[in-house]
Amino acid sequence: MTDWDWRDNMPTDLEVSAGSDLLMPGFPSQVESVVAEVKAGRLSIDDVNRNVKRMLEYIVKTPRFKGYEFSNKPDLKSHAQITRQSSTEGMVLLKNEAETLPFRGVKTVALFGVNSYDFLSGGLGSGCVNVPYVVDMVTGLENVNVSTTPTLTEIYRNYVNYARLKLKVDKNPAMWFLDNGQPKLDEFEVTERCIQHELQEADAAIVTIGRQAGEAMDRSIEGDFNLTPMEQQMIRRVSDAFHADGKRVVVVINSGSVVETASWRDYVDAILVAWQPGEEGGNSIADVLTGKANPSGKLTMTWPISVVDHASTRNFPQEYDMYTYKNMKTYSFRNVQGVDYSNHEEDIYVGYRYFDTFKRTVAYPFGFGLSYTTFSYGKSSVKVNDRKNAKTDGSYIEISVVVTNTGKMAGKEVVQVYVAAPKDGLQKPAKELKAFAKTKLLQPGESETLRMCVAHRDLASFDESNSQWLVQAGVYDFLVGSSSADIKASHSVNVSSYTEKVSDVLHLRQPLKILEQ
Repeated sequence: MTDWDWRDNMPTDLEVSAGSDLLMPGFPSQVESVVAEVKAGRLSIDDVNRNVKRMLEYIVKTPRFKGYEFSNKPDLKSHAQITRQSSTEGMVLLKNEAETLPFRGVKTVALFGVNSYDFLSGGLGSGCVNVPYVVDMVTGLENVNVSTTPTLTEIYRNYVNYARLKLKVDKNPAMWFLDNGQPKLDEFEVTERCIQHELQEADAAIVTIGRQAGEAMDRSIEGDFNLTPMEQQMIRRVSDAFHADGKRVVVVINSGSVVETASWRDYVDAILVAWQPGEEGGNSIADVLTGKANPSGKLTMTWPISVVDHASTRNFPQEYDMYTYKNMKTYSFRNVQGVDYSNHEEDIYVGYRYFDTFKRTVAYPFGFGLSYTTFSYGKSSVKVNDRKNAKTDGSYIEISVVVTNTGKMAGKEVVQVYVAAPKDGLQKPAKELKAFAKTKLLQPGESETLRMCVAHRDLASFDESNSQWLVQAGVYDFLVGSSSADIKASHSVNVSSYTEKVSDVLHLRQPLKILEQ
């Protein structure tokens, strides 16, 4: 399926021959173009029939085709409970000094940050899901018998009401995406005197850092990826005051994506990435903070030291010419304001594929995530299987590993399988994630054997010169670990070659100077 494009002058014949089964949103002119191109001999009817066949094969598998009787009365209470549980599964514990979490003996917390009180359940625009309610941090904590300091709670709740009204009055009518989801409200300064007042009533402090984004509202570097000076100051002030009184500070990140942490993480005792966890968000966070749920999520992206550490940053459109990092090194960018494209010269080296291959230091690696318990990795094995499998529809490699809970609390572990390809031939990253699996809830001392399959064709890379997907024959290393930076076992396997031809169409319009090792 293509992306949504409102232009009706796209090269329809090339899209169809390339294998696009569904052109979105669809225009009468595209239908006319397909017919005309077939009649003129520029588009093969075989390609058209192939695409139609695949669409029909999809349609007959749908519940609607099979007569599923849908209802407009879903069980919303059950759905909410599923959301509450699933969001705790995805939360990532980045830091937990001296077993700060789960809370023990904490009865009252001072809750800082506007998003503690205006919790972001999801994104904006097309990234938004309309929800009947959102449980904020105050309510979630109250539901597990942890109260919040009354004065600070009243201050923030009054401010949130003011900020919402102000945003509504000031909103640009063109910012239609703000009507779909919760926009991020500005923070306000928390004074030293206010923090000292809260310190007398609280057993611990929680600072929530929120970030919002969505269609037509991409994130920026300053004040978004990087914390604002006001947010930095709030974390430092709260940490200095509470630590001086022997009390802990926890940061909760309420964001759908990465933020900079290296400049402030040493000030705080624990960091929990809650993401944007839906309508039950406050309850889900409270479950994790108090140990009712043990976090078992892992990072789905690398968290860098600085945004300029990403190879893609130099090619991404910026709204300014220069960006100065705190170490006084200056990075120059092209002034491409208004340009709606980017030359992806970083090529295959995106995210952890870049950081691992070029050995760049990061704040937190891809796949990282702590737990309230510990795990050991026992016997593991890798074997090639030539018979077909329902999941892979072809030959596959099977990986198994024994995981044991060696701690004192029940928990789950996510095992990740990375593959390092032979060095000769096509360029490849140092390693690539090819499979992962999560254990059941393991009690202390309990073990489970996880089995994962990697399809033979999933080892392929695109061979542009021959217009094909290619698995080169050779010895591949299968790496079993708890993150991209924490490999527990390695197995070498001889893998046979595999090719899959594709249509030689839709070429680059201009050459790229791509990044190479």
